[in-house]
Amino acid sequence: MNIFGKTLVEDNEIAWEELGGGLRRKIMSYDNDVMLMKVAFEKGGIGALHYHPHKQISYIAKGKFEVTIGEDKKILSEGDVYFAPSNITHGVICLEEGLLIDVFNPMREDLVS
Repeated sequence: MNIFGKTLVEDNEIAWEELGGGLRRKIMSYDNDVMLMKVAFEKGGIGALHYHPHKQISYIAKGKFEVTIGEDKKILSEGDVYFAPSNITHGVICLEEGLLIDVFNPMREDLVS
């Protein structure tokens, strides 16, 4: 399914992509400027430390995560948000089964190619 620029998206239209290590994702919609993605974590799943030129805001829709951004580390839970500026090392460890809603600007070309 081509979701580029899709304006109305039902969750059941998009299959989960298995990433291994207790993680899976769904890219829900995007254009050249913005992308929204869901990432589901099993307890103990790790979003490895990494960085990219994209700005990222993540909403914790479910669960509890240890979040690292640069030198900062904090445990965040459902309803909390974190912001990863461009080229700042960031990552998460899932402490309780969880779901992140990630928004990127601009869109992540590396995730759709």
